[in-house]
Amino acid sequence: MKMRRFLSVLLVATALFSSSCCSDSEKQAPKKAKNVIVLIGDGMGPAQVYSLILTSPEKTAFQRFPYSGFSVTKSASNEITDSAAGGSAIANGNKTNNGVIGMNPDSIPVPSMLEIFAGQGKKTGVVVTCAVTHATPAAFMAHNISRKNNEEIALEISEKDCPDVLFGGGKKYFTERKDGLDLVSKMWEKGWNIYDSLPQIEDNNARTMVLADRKHLAEAPKRGDFLPNATAKAIEMLDNEKGFFLMIEGSQIDFACHDNDSATLVEEMRDFNKTLDVVLDFAEKDGNTLVVVTADHETGGLTIIDPEGNYTRTDFHFSTGSHSAVFVPVFSYGPGAERFSGVMDNTEIISRIMENVK
Repeated sequence: MKMRRFLSVLLVATALFSSSCCSDSEKQAPKKAKNVIVLIGDGMGPAQVYSLILTSPEKTAFQRFPYSGFSVTKSASNEITDSAAGGSAIANGNKTNNGVIGMNPDSIPVPSMLEIFAGQGKKTGVVVTCAVTHATPAAFMAHNISRKNNEEIALEISEKDCPDVLFGGGKKYFTERKDGLDLVSKMWEKGWNIYDSLPQIEDNNARTMVLADRKHLAEAPKRGDFLPNATAKAIEMLDNEKGFFLMIEGSQIDFACHDNDSATLVEEMRDFNKTLDVVLDFAEKDGNTLVVVTADHETGGLTIIDPEGNYTRTDFHFSTGSHSAVFVPVFSYGPGAERFSGVMDNTEIISRIMENVK
């Protein structure tokens, strides 16, 4: 009789212990993100980020991120990547040759994370300050052997079922074409709403494209707050129960560095910083959004020095008008953000994102 009681007590204790273990295990299971926002500062190396910190009286948005790391950017064909290969590696996880959009080195198309998430039922969007057919946005939406084929890239975008939201420039590639096609009219017929400016948007539920300039938008600050405002609008339009993916590019950081223009660089970094604040404010409130910030490459070979070597003043020193072969930063926030610390190849970014999304 005593033995039976002992066995009963033992069974109950075992069941309670097992239940407790399962509960603890469930509590320890890492939370996964519903939404993903990737921001790319085109041409943004560590010195570009530091240029913002040096010129900002208050803490920057970059200093709000709990995790950071570095990305290796070389392409399949060159130690120094261009935006096409760098953007494609981030978008689809494959090294490719300089100049190639959304394909591997054998010119075989590879699906981007935007296309993958769209296939999973998530809404998708792209927001840039360059032409929407430019190298980095094209790497997320198209597949072409050359980044120079803007009209072909525009045609592919017009024929696809994603993204749901597309804000930027490049209207000429949709309406002033060598083949005579008016892609804007064709896209209207397919159900797109297409506008010249953000305030014209009337229906948040329709597929929407804003082509705010014939080619690239004006440099900062001449274009106003287009990028932070477009980002806020895109998030508003994309937010839904199934989640969304949004790629945002600070496109003209790269332009300023190609021109070795430190004043415009700082203005572009301030504009990107405003955009980061918009994204982080949403992510903090939402609690289900993974934010990853990186760059496709560094431009300008920027260093910040005292030319006289006395440590008494700073000078922005560009060593090239092209790209350089240096690490670029990675910053992360939200569910799974800890996965983006340390040194990683740019091809690893997509897998680390996919592993942390439900």
